[in-house]
Amino acid sequence: MTQTQTAVRAAGVGKTFPTQAGDVVALTGVDLEVAAGEFVSLIGPSGCGKSTLLRLIADLDEVTAGDLQIFGKTPERARIDQDYGIAFQQAGLLPWRTVAGNIALPLELHKVAKPERDARVRELVELVGLTEFVERYPDQLSGGMQQRVAIARALAENPRLLLMDEPFGALDEMTREYLQAELARIAAETAAAVVFVTHSIPEAVFLSDRVVVMSPRPGRITAVVETGFGDERDEGLRESTAYFDKVTAVREALHGTPVERANER
Repeated sequence: MTQTQTAVRAAGVGKTFPTQAGDVVALTGVDLEVAAGEFVSLIGPSGCGKSTLLRLIADLDEVTAGDLQIFGKTPERARIDQDYGIAFQQAGLLPWRTVAGNIALPLELHKVAKPERDARVRELVELVGLTEFVERYPDQLSGGMQQRVAIARALAENPRLLLMDEPFGALDEMTREYLQAELARIAAETAAAVVFVTHSIPEAVFLSDRVVVMSPRPGRITAVVETGFGDERDEGLRESTAYFDKVTAVREALHGTPVERANER
């Protein structure tokens, strides 16, 4: 892969946090490439460094070892160039702003002209299925709707990369499955690469082209399971033998099955 074809390239990435009790090694020797337009999930036990790796990609923290590039740039340069959008478990919407106002916020901060801003908001509310709720406030929306607003806001500036840290973790199962299907559709329509942190094996398998399995701290990549599902992500997939086989493969990889056997499924 050339740099222009690669959304994320991590080579020997490590992260150590100094504490009063001594250094804590959160990540060590992480090697990972995410292709442009690819959907990759990070999964592993709590404390394995999934969110830390996402924060490094997002330039919310700095690597202490190795090299990390976003579209061939440093994370800082990629942030300045608005190459990525980010969504967290909590939607983080401003309660005094409407749906439209929350989505438009990044565009306002970067001084996008109002006609262009309004047109982009219209596109995004249609993309996430909230056209009828554009003038509602966050406290008038369900949790699932709030997360859709957060996703739309993350997409406001047409990022080439979407970073997501357990965005559906606080939702009920039915809403979660609905939004998984919506996210798969949105990712396909926008062609953005996605790096997605989750604790849910079924969620990771349903959404991803590849599932990256991480070890307990210090976090490192122990397996990568390719799903091979293509762009089709519908409810029929959840009932397929191929889907259940990949869920089993990821579960076994988390428990130490060699990656070769996991990918044979």
